[in-house]
Amino acid sequence: MSEDILSVGIDVGTSTTQLVFSQLTIDNTASIASIPIVRIVDKKVIYKSDIHFTPLISYKEIDGLGVRKIIEKEYERANIKPEEVGTGAVIITGETARKENAKEILNNLSGLAGDFVVATAGPDLEGIIAGKGAGAAIFSKEKLTTIANLDIGGGTTNIAVFKDGEVIDTACLDIGGRLIKVENNKISYISDKIKKLATSIGLEINIGDTADKNKIKKITDRMAVLLEEVVGIRPPSDDLEYIVTNKDLKRDYKIEYISFTGGVADYIKASEEMDFKYGDIGVILGESIFNSKVVKEKKIYKPIETIRATVVGAGSHTTDISGSTIYYSEDVLPIKNIPILKLTEEDEKSSYERISEIISDKINWFNLENEKQLVGLAMKGVRNSSFDEVQSLAKAITKGMKEMVQSNFPLIVILENDLAKALGQNINIQLNHKKNLVCIDSIKVENGDYIDIGKPIASGTVVPVVVKTLLFGY
Repeated sequence: MSEDILSVGIDVGTSTTQLVFSQLTIDNTASIASIPIVRIVDKKVIYKSDIHFTPLISYKEIDGLGVRKIIEKEYERANIKPEEVGTGAVIITGETARKENAKEILNNLSGLAGDFVVATAGPDLEGIIAGKGAGAAIFSKEKLTTIANLDIGGGTTNIAVFKDGEVIDTACLDIGGRLIKVENNKISYISDKIKKLATSIGLEINIGDTADKNKIKKITDRMAVLLEEVVGIRPPSDDLEYIVTNKDLKRDYKIEYISFTGGVADYIKASEEMDFKYGDIGVILGESIFNSKVVKEKKIYKPIETIRATVVGAGSHTTDISGSTIYYSEDVLPIKNIPILKLTEEDEKSSYERISEIISDKINWFNLENEKQLVGLAMKGVRNSSFDEVQSLAKAITKGMKEMVQSNFPLIVILENDLAKALGQNINIQLNHKKNLVCIDSIKVENGDYIDIGKPIASGTVVPVVVKTLLFGY
């Protein structure tokens, strides 16, 4: 029998805070004699909130009460009570995730309703979520092409590159529409990085200066050139290295398409002489990008969502049952809200030594201000693997997940193919039986998903799994 579930997505970003309510229809798609397999069979947005400026007490401190009041007001406008919401996601993104009390905001909002995914999205994960919410991931899969989604917000530009539907690279730059703010035609704020960038092109700009569009456009034009550099149109400069937030793109592949999301995306067009309408440089930055080689020399994919890409991508769930050949430590389960790092099929074709290096590199996507968080490693896994192959893979995973092994977190491995029990036993041997471990199979997840793993059922042979995936993965 089908059932409707109300889902909410909440995005607290550098510039804006917004909310989306959706109705999900779930149904058991298995035959009568089979274990239930619950899937989302229909999904529909039923309410989109206004787009609110994220309230701040100071540049470094979010107004937590102000954010909560915004969300509560939107619940009222939608005529939805918190207890009516069955699932959803609260995502804190961009510069806002760096603010001093971001964790407090997460805790406050998570209490509003439902059993949410609640996460501070680092720049890599934010870029992936935005790219999927925009439809860029599925576009790359359908067209068998490579596309870079540039999610340009108030404080950062988060980039996710998709090839044939898979994430192959990410980056983040300190380029955004609110890195210079304007009040009463005077500059009221300028980030340190942008001030230095201005100096590099021979400009001096200070708080209190008159907001001169021609002068500021020289800065946004330079930002646009840096975007040309990051996607491989121009050779990288010293300025690009400086403006990179966490890491640069590898650029050992060709980007065929570009898509734009985020608040600035709607202003990547010919100038409408709006200048500082929103008290920042977002409109002027959009104009500079419109006139850049990024737009003129790359194929442009028009995304399904722009400013709402992240919030539309912010959560629903499917419930599944693991395979019956699994391995888990006692007393670890249940465990909730595990972000997923999935290896691509190309990754899995690499040597075992290379696989460990790939895992070690990609797990850094989930680091926040040098703080580690629990991450689940997902992969397809080879069917009918030999003992030597399983043993080698166990060694590669243990080496690649060294950060998890050395932490207090359990080691989580999720496989599509029937391999979990043998692999889990071998990993346990590699860990000298001294580490909590969960290794399950018959579960398909993607980068950007989160999962809950419940207590074992059916005499301990299987575990229920909730996959909290992007609502509109298209």
